[in-house]
This record gives sequence, structure tokens and C-alpha cells, in this order.
Amino acid sequence: MSTEAWITSGTVLVMLLALLRGLAPPDLLFLSATLLFAAIGVITVDEAFSGFSNPGMITVAFLFVVAAALRETGVLDAIGSRVLGGARTERDMVARLAVVVTPLSAFLNNTPIVAMFIPVLLSWSRRTRIAPSRVLMPLSILTILGGTCTLIGTSTNLVVDGLLLKNGLPGMSLFELAPVGVPYAVVGIIYLLTVGRRWLPDRQELLEQLGQSRREFLVEMSVEEHCRLVGQTVEAAGLRHLPGLFLVEIDRGDKLISPVAPDELIRQRDRLLFTGVVSSIVELEKTTGLVPAADPSYEASPAEQRRRRLCEAVVSANSPLIGKTIRAADFRASYGAAVLAIHRGGTRINQKLGDVALRPGDTLLLQTQPHFLRAYRNDPAFYLISDVAEWRPVRRDRAWIAVLGFAALLTVITFEVLPTHLAAGLAAAAMVLTGAISTSDARKSVEWQVLITIAASFGVGAALQNSGAAAAISGAIFSGISGWGPIAALAAVYMVGSLVTEVITNNAAAVLLFPFCLETAKLYDVSPRPFILALALAASASFMTPIGYQTNLMIYGPGGYRFSDFVRVGAPLNFVLWIVAVALIPVFWPF
Repeated sequence: MSTEAWITSGTVLVMLLALLRGLAPPDLLFLSATLLFAAIGVITVDEAFSGFSNPGMITVAFLFVVAAALRETGVLDAIGSRVLGGARTERDMVARLAVVVTPLSAFLNNTPIVAMFIPVLLSWSRRTRIAPSRVLMPLSILTILGGTCTLIGTSTNLVVDGLLLKNGLPGMSLFELAPVGVPYAVVGIIYLLTVGRRWLPDRQELLEQLGQSRREFLVEMSVEEHCRLVGQTVEAAGLRHLPGLFLVEIDRGDKLISPVAPDELIRQRDRLLFTGVVSSIVELEKTTGLVPAADPSYEASPAEQRRRRLCEAVVSANSPLIGKTIRAADFRASYGAAVLAIHRGGTRINQKLGDVALRPGDTLLLQTQPHFLRAYRNDPAFYLISDVAEWRPVRRDRAWIAVLGFAALLTVITFEVLPTHLAAGLAAAAMVLTGAISTSDARKSVEWQVLITIAASFGVGAALQNSGAAAAISGAIFSGISGWGPIAALAAVYMVGSLVTEVITNNAAAVLLFPFCLETAKLYDVSPRPFILALALAASASFMTPIGYQTNLMIYGPGGYRFSDFVRVGAPLNFVLWIVAVALIPVFWPF
């Protein structure tokens, strides 16, 4: 190898070790390496910064906004609650997740999907007494599998598509990966529902910790005329096995129904009495047409809700509210707030919420104006006031805009009416301009660290190619199997890609190994496309460690996992998918 090749290889090795040891963030390491290569002349300045204008990177940025708009308008919540609400067993929940999560992640970024479902699964685990470690890892794996089915399913595919275009090769169509990605995902789902579930850890101690921190509130909800639950049975409406909630009774004017049978029909103007944790009440409130009944001044319209907040307030010992019922206290006139729910130590309250007489230490869940926290923090009526961080007003009135915008995006990409990055940009702009997501929330939804890592890694990939390091290393790796043909080389590319992605980010693995795919194709004088698409699949197949993919890191803490858990579940899955990929790729993309 030349001097430049040795310098490039050494720098990349140091960078990989730093990533593995967690010595610095990935975006800083890749950006520093790219700038170093530009400074010493391995790559030009244009090559160093070309990643920041790459279509794949730009598409990833816009899709963050599109996914956030679908979340902000309640579209993702509605899909999840309809399908997951009735799950009773661990296998049933994983099967339902496969039905919901896998198709969603084929068209949306995986991160917001996992972020949305983590609290839902934690609440479900509390109620069913099934350890969250049994369902959170399947959640992450299913999102990864779904992302391999389409071009926009994961940022890795978009990065590889950008590299194809940069090297003068045809880009990928929306469903080009589907012939292998769909069987790939199906095999993964079968694995999770059969042998894989045997190796999932059972962290019962974490379940006990969740149970100890549980604070149940009493909440009374009124069924409005336009509520989707009207005419459905309790079972069909998903109210029988709610995660973190229990339906205590139904008040139907002259009739009180308790206990509530699963075949009981829900009618307009029914009052439903629940007990549950705050996060579950927040999810319940997102059901259109189901509004808290304790305070008639509750703001139900999406436009008004966007100007409100949720707070918890503890009634003090000398509060003027003591002895007053919630209805008589008139929170709207006194504090500009509405009472949603009440918690009273370990005591279960057995009466209508509006008739509850307040006591010292009662915790109230309030819908308030934005300034409530500041105005009443030192009010003697309350001991403590704090925001409910997980509550966000849902823009339900803009849900149809988000759905139409997303459908239009898929149509345009499928029929290649516009370039993918332009179509994604127009969809993101439309979401903001029509109010499906605010400008500030759109900015916050973009994961800048991911984008900088992607953009900077293009420079590192160019350095490996320009210096000759990629060609030299490829020759060394594949010289021993040169007589076995391109199938063996394909298997080696996938295996190396799946191992590298376990220790660095999936996007970085794709960019670093892309030059090796080109050089391997030259060695065998065959088409590079089978190797490149194998890399796209392998770079997303991060199942053996929590550090290789962001969704694995997201569920690592909440699931109480250990590093070895990912190895035990992920290693067999990686091996099975390796066989599937190597068997199918040559069929659809011949050498």
C-alpha cells in the first residue's frame, strides 16, 4: 500500500476503536477524520463536504419531519392503540407489534416509532405483569426488519442510494429491496415468535420496580357524540385490557354498570370511570370524542389544547380547597385550570370525580394555561406543582393533512414523478405550512447528530477509495476465497458488514464498506449491485449489540437489558438472515 493508504487505514482504525470504546460522539469522530483527510490531501475539499449535499442525507432530514408530523397529529397513536389494545400474552403482543411496527417502519424513520411504543409497552407490562424485557427487544428488532423492505425505510438504504448515484450507478427504486427485504422480515418475525422468544430475558426485578413507582389516578371520561367508541363493545373498543388503566364502571344516567362486562355496548353520553397511571391517562385523552367529565370547562378542541399544558399539583394542608368537591372548587375561575384526574395515596376513590371532596396530599392532574406553573408555584394551596413531561397536545384536526401528505409522498416516490429528496422536502414543507407540525417541533424532530455523521462519513469513504486502501484491504480479505466465486465473496461482504455495524453506527458501516463492494466486484469482473445491496441489508442487521443501532440503545435502559442479552438473541438471528440474504440476492440481482 502507498503512504496515503497506510495513513488512511490507520486513521480509520483509530476512529473505529474510539467508536467502540465510546471515547467521543460518532459525528465528532467522522467529521474530524474527514477534515484531516482533506487537510493532508487524501480527498479534496469538495469531496470532504459533498456528503452535506448528498440526496440520501437530505432525504433522511426531511423524513424526520414527516414522521414527527404523523406522531404530532395522533396518526401513529391511533394505529398503535387500535391494534395493540387487546393483547393479553407476550406472544400476542409481539404478533400485534409485527402487524403494526413492521409496515410502519418500512416507510417511516425507526426512531420515532420506537419512541412512541416504549411507554405503551411499559404500561402494558405493568398491567399484565409480563416483564418489559420480553417485548421491548422484539420492538427494536421489528423496526429494523421493516426498514429493510423499502428505500425510505431506514437512513442506511438512503445513504447507500446516495453512494450509488455519486459513483455513477443507477439508484434504488422505492421497492427494489422488497423481494429480499420482505422474506427477510418474515423470517425474522417467525424467529421472534418461535425459538427467539426462548432466549429473551425475563427481568422480573425491573417489573417490580415499575410496579413500586406506580401511582394510580382516578379519571372520569365522557363519551361525546362523535366518539369512535360509540356502538362498540368494551372488548372491541380496546377498553378491556388497557395498558396501565382499569375500567371501574360505566355511569349511564339512571344506571350504574359495575363490574363492566366485555360485551357491554358503549353509548353516547356514557361516563367511563378509570383508574390508571399518568402516562396511560395521557394516551386515553388522545381518543377523539372521549373527554374528561369532572370539569365542563375542559378544552376539547385541538386548537385550544395546543395552548394548554398538563400539570400535577399536590393539595397542601392549609389549602382553601380542602373539604370542597372538585365541582364546587371551580378550578376554571380560581386558577384557569381544569381537573382531569385525582390520586389519593393507596386509597381507591369510589365515587364520581366531580363529587370527590379534596383532602391534604391529594394529587391533581390539571389541564392548565402555559403560565400556570410560574404563577402558582408558590401558592399556599399547593405543596408542589410540576409539568407532565410526556403530555403533548395532539393536533387531531390536522391528522387528515398528515395522512394525505404521506400518501402523496409514497405515490410520487413509487412512480418516480420527482426525485426522492425533492418529494420528501415538499412533503415536509407541506406538513409545516398546513399546521400538521409547528416550525419549532419540526426543527426539534431532526436528529442533527445522525445527519452530521452521515454527511461526514462520505468523506471517510472517499478517502478509503482515493488512497487505494479499500482496494488493498479487499484484495487481502478476498484473496483466500478468490477461487470460490462471487457467491462466497457475497457471503463474506454480508458477514463483514453485519459484524462492523455491531460496533459502529449502521450508516457509518455502509459508507465505510461501500468502496470495498466496488473493489470486490472488480476482482471478479461482475456487477457491483449484488454486493452493494447485500451491504445495505447487512448494515441494518444490528441485532447483537445495543450500540450498533439507535433503537437498540433506546430500549436498553427501559428493558433492563445486559449486553449479553443482545448477543444471545441477535447472533442466531444474524446467522439465519445471512443465509436468507445470500440465497436470495443472486436470484433477484444476478452477477
